[in-house]
Amino acid sequence: MIGLLVYLLIICIVCALAWWVVTQLPLPAPIQKIATVVIVVIFVIAVIYLLLPLAGTGPGLHRYGTVLSATGGFYG
Repeated sequence: MIGLLVYLLIICIVCALAWWVVTQLPLPAPIQKIATVVIVVIFVIAVIYLLLPLAGTGPGLHRYGTVLSATGGFYG
């Protein structure tokens, strides 16, 4: 649980730093908007990936009631 909090803190710091850099650079408006959306999407995907184990599911491919683990084996 502490590891999860540390990872969330690191992700928040990295995304906040990236957000700050994008707002400080003199980019044209469309490119700045695209960069901001990309940062938000990466942040949301990373947070969902970290919170999946708390919901009772781990990362992996869910199909027909079984789970394909990262090593390629099936369980469940």
